[in-house]
Amino acid sequence: MPGWTFSLSRCMHLQDQAWIPLIQMNGKAIVIVVHKDSPRGTHFRRAGPRQKVYFEPDDVHACIVTCGGLCPGLNTVIREIVCGLYHMYGVKKVLGIDGGYRGFYARNTITLTPKVVNDIHKRGGTTLGTSRGGHDTNKIVDSIQNRGINQVYIIGGDGTQRGASVIFEEIRRRGLKVAVAGIPKTIDNDIPVIDRSFGFDTAVEEAQRAINAAHVEAESVENGIGVVKLMGRYSGFIAMYATLASRDVDCCLIPESPFYLEGPGGLFEYIEKRLRENGHMVLVIAEGAGQDLLSESIQSMGKQDASGNKLLQDVGLWISQEIKDHFSKQNKMVMNLKYIDPTYMIRAVPSNASDNVYCTLLAHSAVHGAMAGYTGFTVGPVNGRHAYIPFYRIIERQNNVVITDRMWARLLSSTNQPSFLSAKDVIEDKREDEPPTQMLDDEQYSNDNYMVNKDVCHAS
Repeated sequence: MPGWTFSLSRCMHLQDQAWIPLIQMNGKAIVIVVHKDSPRGTHFRRAGPRQKVYFEPDDVHACIVTCGGLCPGLNTVIREIVCGLYHMYGVKKVLGIDGGYRGFYARNTITLTPKVVNDIHKRGGTTLGTSRGGHDTNKIVDSIQNRGINQVYIIGGDGTQRGASVIFEEIRRRGLKVAVAGIPKTIDNDIPVIDRSFGFDTAVEEAQRAINAAHVEAESVENGIGVVKLMGRYSGFIAMYATLASRDVDCCLIPESPFYLEGPGGLFEYIEKRLRENGHMVLVIAEGAGQDLLSESIQSMGKQDASGNKLLQDVGLWISQEIKDHFSKQNKMVMNLKYIDPTYMIRAVPSNASDNVYCTLLAHSAVHGAMAGYTGFTVGPVNGRHAYIPFYRIIERQNNVVITDRMWARLLSSTNQPSFLSAKDVIEDKREDEPPTQMLDDEQYSNDNYMVNKDVCHAS
């Protein structure tokens, strides 16, 4: 096409341990168009079974590891990787690495068979155990090499995928014929490129129980306020979607949307207004919201957990106390506040039907990719089409709620809360978060930041 610059899609294959262009699928050429800061997007290789496989089933020695926090669906992914390898490809040797990355060099393993994993999808958590941190690249790759493992399936969030990328690079440097496949996991839904992360639907569904309880408590007393804290360290997707699903929430506070307490247009003024109008209100707050307001009292500022995540003060307890202090000083009205923290409850449950299906597709996509000889990739849907995505695409940024986007506007319409933003803030945020989009041809359509045609996944 005149005036356009094309570059070929690149994906790592084990056949020659070199970055090679993948230019054909089902007889049709595939290209990747990469223009930084441009509406033109990136084509990703479609996931699925291939006509030819790289590994002989009898030669495969696979391992599975789960890292980071718990998430609904972990056991389903483990089960479907094992069953997919056994039933679709005849692979018999599958190890489970116990206790996260540390399990590689602690030599803690579990032999996995379809019989062993048959019922694990009915339970929450991970049957393999998990941990944060413990990533020692050389020890891990030494263990992989010494055990004769040639397929590594790594299930975890953005930090885990960064670790997987480092493992992949070290394996590549050593020239080992080992396929490294990632399955992205986080209930916060903050992994970029993919449509959503597994466990998110279940978490939103489970959060409804806490919101419903808060609503019942609030409406049963005079000037009742129900405060619910939900997960969302850097991204407020769970809080936003749980609020939209509930329709009983009067205010939702997330990390991406700053707010203030005192003065005209502040949170306290809005709470007083809702109590006068309705007699009760429900407030949902993500764990990462309002951290700037806590800065004076945070004793753990600058500290991190073993995964490198910033340690946060309990914003739910803080906001509850601030509301109580405000009303006790004002003496304007009686107020009854109930605080509910279901943080760990919503991530420890088994996955729902939707997430079970989704986890199966992710696991099978990873198995098909590894058996075909691809490596250094993670899997996930891009505009509804499952794709193989290079690690660097997943770890280069974080997915956040765009407060100038339609979903946040829908939430504001649902809760009738103020935006807590000045006009200047909105203009600046719009400039940063909304790149222009354009149609490339009649075969493609734009959908926010992603484009798809019938043959390939295309993300801008």
